[in-house]
This record gives sequence, C-alpha cells and structure tokens, in this order.
Amino acid sequence: MEEDKKANRLLNESSPYLLQHAYNPVDWYPWGEEALQKAKQEDKPIIVSIGYAACHWCHVMEHQSFEQEDIAKVMNEHFVCIKVDREERPDVDAVYMDAVHAMGLQGGWPLNVFLNPDAKPFYGGTYFPPQQWVGLLQNIAVAYQKNREDLDESAEQFVEHLNRSELDKYGLRESNFHVREEDFKLMGYNFSTRFDKKLGGLGQAPKFPMPTNYLFLLRYHHHTSDQSALNQLHLTLHEMAYGGIYDQVGGGFARYSVDAEWLVPHFEKMLYDNGQLVSLYAEAYQATRETLYHEVVYETIAFVERELMSPEGGFYSSLDADSEGEEGKFYTFTKDELQEILGDEEPLFSKYYHATAAGNFEHGRNILHRRKSDEEFAQKHELELEVLQEMVQNWKRKIMEVRATRIRPGLDDKILTSWNALMLKGLADAYYVFGNEHFLELALRNANFLLQNLKKGDKLFHNYKEEKATIDGFLEDYSYLIRAFTRLYEVTFDEQWLQEAKRLTDYTLENFFDEKEGMFFFTDQRSEKLIARKKEIIDNVTPASNSVMASNLHFLGLYFDEERYSTLSNDMLARVKDLLIKEPSHLSNWAALYYHKLTPTAEVAIVGENPGKMRSELSAFYHPNMLLLGSSDGQSNLALLEDKLAINNKTTIYVCYNKTCQLPVHDAASALEQLQGMQQNTKFPPL
Repeated sequence: MEEDKKANRLLNESSPYLLQHAYNPVDWYPWGEEALQKAKQEDKPIIVSIGYAACHWCHVMEHQSFEQEDIAKVMNEHFVCIKVDREERPDVDAVYMDAVHAMGLQGGWPLNVFLNPDAKPFYGGTYFPPQQWVGLLQNIAVAYQKNREDLDESAEQFVEHLNRSELDKYGLRESNFHVREEDFKLMGYNFSTRFDKKLGGLGQAPKFPMPTNYLFLLRYHHHTSDQSALNQLHLTLHEMAYGGIYDQVGGGFARYSVDAEWLVPHFEKMLYDNGQLVSLYAEAYQATRETLYHEVVYETIAFVERELMSPEGGFYSSLDADSEGEEGKFYTFTKDELQEILGDEEPLFSKYYHATAAGNFEHGRNILHRRKSDEEFAQKHELELEVLQEMVQNWKRKIMEVRATRIRPGLDDKILTSWNALMLKGLADAYYVFGNEHFLELALRNANFLLQNLKKGDKLFHNYKEEKATIDGFLEDYSYLIRAFTRLYEVTFDEQWLQEAKRLTDYTLENFFDEKEGMFFFTDQRSEKLIARKKEIIDNVTPASNSVMASNLHFLGLYFDEERYSTLSNDMLARVKDLLIKEPSHLSNWAALYYHKLTPTAEVAIVGENPGKMRSELSAFYHPNMLLLGSSDGQSNLALLEDKLAINNKTTIYVCYNKTCQLPVHDAASALEQLQGMQQNTKFPPL
C-alpha cells in the first residue's frame, strides 16, 4: 500500500509519470538544479531515467527494479537518481537519446543514461532486466572510483558529438533556392521504393501511422496524377482503419502496430497521433469522398472529446496501454465474453470483427478488426447495407457499455501545448471539410484555453496541470500552434488568430533562430541551458519543428506580404533539399512544403455577405495549395484584402497568385476552374 511507503521528491511534481514513481524506494529527484548540485557536492555519478506515463516497458522496469528495496539501495548509495518525463522535457530527452545513439546503442524508452556530475553522459541504454541492471550499477560504481579519468574523457567526447551541428551531421549545406519538376518526381519515386504494396505503410514491422507521409502523398497525387501514390494512400488508410491499431468500437488510434498487418497495437493512445490522423483522414475524404474516412474522423473526434478533453477545454496527453497490469485488457474480448454480451448476434459479430475461440491475442483474447468494407460484408452475408450498419452501431453500443464497467487504462492528464495544437488543427481541418459546427466549437474552446493558460505575453509554456504552467515552451509548441492558429483563421476569418500566429512567429525569430545556420534551435535562448542546444530537422511521428516553421513562414509571408518570412522559408528548404530528394520519407513535411513552392500558392479572398458560406462551398473541392482570406465588411488589416470589394452586392471570390488576380467570380465552381488552370499553367521552368 502506498500509504505505508515513504514518498520521495517526485510527490510534489505534476507529471503523472513522475507521480507514478513518487513512492519508489529510489531517492528520485526531478530534473533540476537541486539534483545537479547534489551530484557535484557529493561527487557522485548521475542516473537519468527517462520515460512517459503510457510506456509499457517503463512500467515493467519500475516494477522489477525501481520498486525493489535492494536495487534502490544500490542506486541511492552510489548515484544521484533523476526521473524525467520525456513529454514534459523533450529537450532533455533529445540530448541524452542522441548520446545513446552516439554510443552505438538502439534508443527507446525507458532511457537510462549515466552522467558525470557535470551532466555529461558516459554510458546508457534502454530497458534492463533487474539482475542485469544491478550488475551494471555495481560495475559503473566501481569504474567511477577506479577509472574516473577514462569516464570523464569519454563523456567529453560524447559532449563534443552532441554539440556537432545537426546540419553537419546530415551533410546539409547552403544552397540557392530553386524547385524543379524533375526533382519533385524523383522525390516521389524514392518515396515509393519504401511502400509496402500489400499491407500499406512503409517497410516492415513495427508500423507507425506517420501522418505527414500520407499528407505528402495526397499532394503528390494532386500535382502529378500519379495513380500509384493514391493507391498507396488508400491501401494504408484502409488497412489502418480496419486494423487493430484503430479502436473499432470506441474510435481513435493506438501509437503503433507491432506487426506488419496493423493488427496488434501497442495499445497506448496518444493525443498527437489522433490530432494528426484527424487532419489526414479529413483531407483524404475531401480529396476522394471515401465514406470510411468520414467515419474515422467522426469516431476519432468523439473518442478525444469523450476520453481526453478536460473540463476547461484542454486535451490530456494519453491513455496507457495497460489496465489491471495487462496490456490491452480493456480493449480485448474472449469469444465467451462476446457471446454473453451479444447473444444470438455474436456469430455474425465475430465474422465481422474476426474474433475466434482461440483468440488472436494473448490469453485467448481477441483484438477486433475488419477485413472488408460494409458493402462487401453485407453482400457476402446477404444483408441489406442499412440493416448491417444499424447492427454494427448496436454492437458498438453494447461493447462500450461493457467497457464502461471495466478498470480503465491510466490517463496522463497533463496538457501539452504542442500536442493540443495538433489536435486543434485536426478539429479545424475537420470543420473545414465537413462543416460540422461542433468541431468548430471544440476548436475555439481549445484555442481560447491555450491563450488563457499557456501564453503569457508573446511567450508560450509547454505544460499545464492543476492551473499551473511551469516549463518554457519549445519550438514544437510555437511552430505547431502558429500552424493551428493560421488554420483557425482560414475556417473563421477572425483575424485575431492570424495576428496571434504572427506574434508567435516574431517571438521565435527573436529567441530561437540561429542566424549562422538559418534554422531554429529547439529551445528558447532565455530558457535553461543544457550541455547541448539541438535543432530538430527530421520529420518523425510528429513533423520536425523546423519543417513546420519553414511552412509557417511560407504562408505567413504571403498573408502579411513579409518578404523576410518568405526568404527564410526558401533558404531553409534549400538547405535540406539534397537530403529531401534522397530520403523523402524522413522529411515528408519538408516534401509537402516543396509541393507548395512548386507552383505558386493561390491566395483566395472571399469578400461580401457571409464569406463563410462561400468558403464551405469551396471546401467541396480539393485544392491543397491555397490560403484562404475573408471579410464580410471590407474592414481588414491584411494587405491581401486591400481593394477587394464585393461586386454588385454579391459575395465575390478573388483568386490571385504572385500578387496577380484573376477576374473576380461569384461561385465556387468558377473559382475552382481558375485554380486548376493556375496549377496547369504556372509551373516553374526547370533551372
């Protein structure tokens, strides 16, 4: 019982991950000056143990090692022990993950790194079984006493590596800006070599959703009409939506699939995945009108609102993979349990969701998943489509009622600005495509929550819990929120959101930008100084903060006619171009920006009575390379809306590019014709 145990210093923290360790016998410190000073005063090495609340193997190592008195005694005697929530301190995580990679080791979480008292790393790893962990602790304690100079020398070499520029590491060099059609096509070809054309996604297991990859494929197909790009998109989005990685009953996606078939998920559900996947499936629906994508968007938003939304309007970070100490127990069912819940309809349910008596998961349990569309299933089983769909909704309701009686997975209830911004953009994108007013209400509520609680002046904070925001914002917070606010302007035509985006952009240029290399640091120059100051270049499960900033500068440069923004965006893209062409799957958000520069981005201004109605008509068409502006009263501070008036008292659309406008029109179809003509006739000539 925790009440019988003595709490350590983590009890005063707000992070659910740190609080999970608050009653460990390990004398944990949070990351901070107190722990670092103690290491110097006592001349002890440091253990930095990094994880997050929804991490399964973090829980395993805690139970096997950190909860054990004998192991804790060794840790406390020889080390200063620091626990870090990687989601709260991605800056600390990035530095020491890079160090472990430099040691030639595979990274992951839990991440356990050994430092000297100057916070410089000399050894590390991920999960260690208890006996191996104790042996390692004892060996390092001895080595620290007997071979201190060697360890310090090794640490200095790692610090030298950590401070090497990311641009140098990836061979990125200054280059003149130009975009070429043949380079774009080569990008698409190089991307396609990694397609899994049978099961969707890229490469082999494990498989992550990687939304920026498929947002790029949508744009690539739109520009080139390459059918193979669209085929891969459809294959991947269908396989994910039919697989176990998607919660077939409650909506929402797990973090990744451990297999190539998308069947067995790592059951944790992260806000950042679901926000991005709402954007992806909404845009894919707009481009293709595939009804499955509509269903996924609505169900995923319903999941986020039901299980991750705070009463104040913020979104919590994640749900754990485990419940009752067992991974996936909350979401899986035995055949007998299904029989009890569904009665006579269980055999049909089990065919629809592929549940068997033996089970397709551990302990005879079943991960519900699909293989066919409703149309195919109804035809095969001689059912009317409407009858089947009504049965499916009834099945889902019954399963959800049973799940409501189960012990729920743990909730990480901290609120992060960057992840909220991804969800905010997802809601704005969904509203743009579907016109559902509830999506806009959720978006506006969240945006106002972020302004009120995570912004002070022009400065952002990264985290929020119990009415406190304590950690300075990182570039991911600024870049994602700038992008979300820009999108929120496009779906509301409320200029406060665009002005907020500009203020945040100017703050990042002043406090994050490296004039020497032309990229942004991950950390604010006013914030705590670590042993290295990193830059995030490579797109991963979330887009790299530098690629998002380059896109933000592109669009805001157009909105505000700010030449400096546009030039910086071009220079950043030019710097990564060579690597981008070779490795587009690792720089897919950069690749999407390349698309936006390949033909001029259209500026579509809607003026007159109820411009939102005309915007909703425009959204029936897919044209991803445009920005939207609107005004109902002619009052605007935006240069792009100057001298644009409603003609003959009719709502009027101006399609412009490169500061040149087409003839004004009064309907969405005519505007689309102009947009399509522009794409065909204004491609840059090869240089």
